[in-house]
Amino acid sequence: MFDYPVTLTPDGDTVLVTFADVPEAITFGIDEDEALLQAVDALETALAFYVDARKPLPVPSQPAAGQAVVRPSALECAKLGVYRAMTEQGIKKSELARRLGWHMPQVDRLFDLSHASRFEHIEAAARALGRRVEITVA
Repeated sequence: MFDYPVTLTPDGDTVLVTFADVPEAITFGIDEDEALLQAVDALETALAFYVDARKPLPVPSQPAAGQAVVRPSALECAKLGVYRAMTEQGIKKSELARRLGWHMPQVDRLFDLSHASRFEHIEAAARALGRRVEITVA
């Protein structure tokens, strides 16, 4: 759902990582492995900008054969899924707070990607939007 293809470009002594779908996410590493680890943080940070600005999340394109993809952590994916459902339905944070019986700071924390929200809160928000959270271990 949030698997974004990356472009890895050797750049002197480092490897540059860019995302065609999320141009704000740019990072590097000393080799491909480190670059891909750094890419997760860069992607999460860039997607947080979209959430903070209340903009729709970029849709990941289909990766080319053999192209690496990067996804946010599982918790962030769940938060982003709830955010995407909310924006697709045209629901504001204040309406979500009303449906959940929460105060606005609680809803703000739910969409703060750097906040370690409790998973049951994410599930409650999904239910309030008529959705459910599914977890798969592959």
